[in-house]
Amino acid sequence: MDYVKLGNTGLDVSRLCLGCMSFGVAERWTHPWVLNEENSRPIIKRAVELGINFFDTANIYSHGSSEEIVGRALKEYTNRDEVVIATKVHFRMHPGPNGAGLSRKAIMSQIDESLKRLGTDYVDLYQIHRWDYDTPIEETMEALHDVVKAGKARYIGASAMYAWQFLKALHVAERNGWTRFVSMQNHLNLIYREEEREMMPLCKSEKIGVIPYSPLAAGRLVRDWPTSTFRSETDQAQKMKYDAMAETDRFIIERVAALAERRGVPRVHIALAWLLQKEAMTSPIIGVTSIGQLEEAVGALSVTLTQEEIAFLEELYVPHRVVGAL
Repeated sequence: MDYVKLGNTGLDVSRLCLGCMSFGVAERWTHPWVLNEENSRPIIKRAVELGINFFDTANIYSHGSSEEIVGRALKEYTNRDEVVIATKVHFRMHPGPNGAGLSRKAIMSQIDESLKRLGTDYVDLYQIHRWDYDTPIEETMEALHDVVKAGKARYIGASAMYAWQFLKALHVAERNGWTRFVSMQNHLNLIYREEEREMMPLCKSEKIGVIPYSPLAAGRLVRDWPTSTFRSETDQAQKMKYDAMAETDRFIIERVAALAERRGVPRVHIALAWLLQKEAMTSPIIGVTSIGQLEEAVGALSVTLTQEEIAFLEELYVPHRVVGAL
């Protein structure tokens, strides 16, 4: 396993991050395809064995049960000082006017709930899951700063927003002497590259670590066209992200397959190698539902694409409607 600094920090994280949205109690969320604890634990254990030390979850994933499963597994399989745990806050966790968002009240309540579920005194990276249009960013940034100063989080990060919003948050923190975001968890892969316009150059300029989600486009980049899975048939979020441009994206998917065949490697190696060679890239977040998928993904670290191969993969991309930031 390779390790890299998270943005402009001294924190070492594995070159791949294990996304934990796949782990949870299906009955507690909208995704019937998630793995229960019995089936999740072997994957988490194997990730640790492969050298992955970076694990990303969120309070909303299976309504807290992802955090519970991840916390119990990591406590058994690894040393807390060696593992980097990331979680998120924003989406609705309980009914009522203060059950969601990034108000001071919500953040202070939800960090404690996440710590309780994870079974730890602190998280390494506490991220805002989306932008809160109903709360002043000053209130959010000061609350996050206080979470860090209280020792409940080591660093803070953000996810899925417009570049102007991210820059505004960075400016507010700097102006007030508050803790600054060190990472951006954005939406980036070979069939969704809108983040290359503004967010990626901003992250490079500000030395922000990039940890993109959906690096395989919910598996579309690594399956034959138009093969489906239980997840692809039931996951409404990925349908919203990718169905509208599916007929155009299929040509890029076919190029991934062609290049993988030419190189004699699995398609996941090609899709991840393209991301790993991006400037400012830290750790793509891989979501898997089997040990085989995990091991294949880790194999991508040994693949380096030529400039000609990168151009071959990128050539057919056309602009997409912005999704993920809203």
